[in-house]
Amino acid sequence: MNIHCQRGFSLLEVLVAFAILAITLGVLMEIFSRASLAAIVSSRYSQAASLVESKLAAAGVEVPLEEGSFAGETEDGFAWEVTMAPFEIADETMSAGLRSGQLELPSTPYRVNATALWQDTGQVRRLTVSTLRLGERR
Repeated sequence: MNIHCQRGFSLLEVLVAFAILAITLGVLMEIFSRASLAAIVSSRYSQAASLVESKLAAAGVEVPLEEGSFAGETEDGFAWEVTMAPFEIADETMSAGLRSGQLELPSTPYRVNATALWQDTGQVRRLTVSTLRLGERR
């Protein structure tokens, strides 16, 4: 009978197991931290999109369509700005018809730009959305 039966693990086997465990946990922590950062950035972009959409919806309803801009800040760290300017029609046949007096638009188109700015992970992020709205004829 063999008296020298090995029971348990050697010190080298335990050290190798701990090294593999440490590397695996390090990689998993990096993956989870990047995923949580991506989720936070995505959430902030969604909040910014909601903010600029609400500002675009207010143009012409709560705020009259006229050339100019207005800005403000929200409680959750977003700065926003809305600019409105008459939209010049670039189509040559439409422009020629307007100049000659043959074609008259029933209303004035305005380009409305809404921008949201916020600080995120050490950098300033920006989201700008544009639309056209019809206002009263000039």
